[in-house]
Amino acid sequence: MGNTDRGDVQIAAHLCKGCCLCVVACPPQVLSQSQFLNRQGYYAVAYSGSGCTGCGICFYVCPEPGALTVCVRKDDEKAAKEGKEETMQPDLVESGGGRS
Repeated sequence: MGNTDRGDVQIAAHLCKGCCLCVVACPPQVLSQSQFLNRQGYYAVAYSGSGCTGCGICFYVCPEPGALTVCVRKDDEKAAKEGKEETMQPDLVESGGGRS
């Protein structure tokens, strides 16, 4: 169990409005407001790069469709049972597009 990261957050900085709802909602606190402006003049949110649990709460609180994508990593045992060669290949849980 060397890697404790169970997920990965991908942020489309050009879509982020900097409301920071995801920052407040993130249980492991791996999201923060960036110090750089995006194309629209907002301080977009940034992911620290590790520590994501893959819970998806940030995705659900984000009001901007497509700004956040959360991927969950399969654990080694589950992937071995399914016969996957690449055990840490991220599986898409939710995408920002098409939310109702």
